[in-house]
Amino acid sequence: MKLPISAIILTYNEEKNIQACLDSVKDFVQDIFIVDSFSTDRTLEIAKKYTDKIFQHEFENYGKQRNWALNNLPIKTEWILNLDADHRISNELKEELFGIFSSGRNNDVNGYLISRKTIFMGRWIKYGGHFPVYHGILFRKNYGTCEESLYDQHFVIKGKVKKLKNTVNDVVAESLSAFIERHNQWASFEANSQLMINSDQKTRLETNIFGNSMERRRFFKNKVYMKLPVLIRPFMYFFYRYFLKLGFLDGKEGLIFHFLQGFWFRFLVDAKICEMKKLPTLKGNK
Repeated sequence: MKLPISAIILTYNEEKNIQACLDSVKDFVQDIFIVDSFSTDRTLEIAKKYTDKIFQHEFENYGKQRNWALNNLPIKTEWILNLDADHRISNELKEELFGIFSSGRNNDVNGYLISRKTIFMGRWIKYGGHFPVYHGILFRKNYGTCEESLYDQHFVIKGKVKKLKNTVNDVVAESLSAFIERHNQWASFEANSQLMINSDQKTRLETNIFGNSMERRRFFKNKVYMKLPVLIRPFMYFFYRYFLKLGFLDGKEGLIFHFLQGFWFRFLVDAKICEMKKLPTLKGNK
């Protein structure tokens, strides 16, 4: 039995991840769409074994790539599931979805919030405020869009949403080198995004302290974290996350993850903000 769901998977040089992702969705979704950013490895060769619905589109940022997919793919199903190549649909989540769709309990719902279960160096990162963190990755066609943000974007769903109990497993990078390379790129996106928000350029960020879990998380980031002093806030955030939110309980893998993702990455973002603010002056002095 297949559910009335199309999976959209973004890829770029994901030969190490794509097969496991496709294996996790092939038996319950009606269609699988691959939106590739011109991979140069075996990603598409592997994907062709699972689907012929493969499209290529130049990558600018995740928000634009997601919205291009939603607006241009020939999707025929009522529901859309948005994934990255390093995501795996857990068996428990599949069972939960089958139960919901077979019982008709989704008639008044336009979207579902699903938490990611981060797997880093083979360990579930359970503490440090990193679980559960919900994302609206499953919604009715034409009822969801992605925020126009350079980094850390979320889907915005029109109408009623519900949380699901089970998770998408997020396998974070195949190596520390890949982790650092990706986060270096994302740090540039995030620095640009923060500068845009601070200069009052239009964004589509949903912030509401009384809203759903995504909106509350966004509220505390935009209204609290981003108001703290640059270069100081990464120290404060790491202390909050590793000690107050019990990140130390994630063991040595957790120490590596929370330090890199909760301090080093945030500090790199701030360093790039400082660099970007100085660039016009440096150019003017040449």
